[in-house]
Amino acid sequence: MPISTFTAVLHKEGELYVAECPEVGTVSQGDTVETAVANLKEATELYLEEFPPGEPSRPFVTVFEARYA
Repeated sequence: MPISTFTAVLHKEGELYVAECPEVGTVSQGDTVETAVANLKEATELYLEEFPPGEPSRPFVTVFEARYA
């Protein structure tokens, strides 16, 4: 069984941490960062059982400015 490294991007929504894997598109949540990442790992592994990854691609992060009222 192959092992790959994926990215977890986290942000807080209310009392929960939301974790997203941008390479696959899976999302999960938890009461702590550790729980959110563990839940994301489980969700990603289940997803990859049904939809094996193709060519690996790494996301990159940048910033931008936006106007608001």
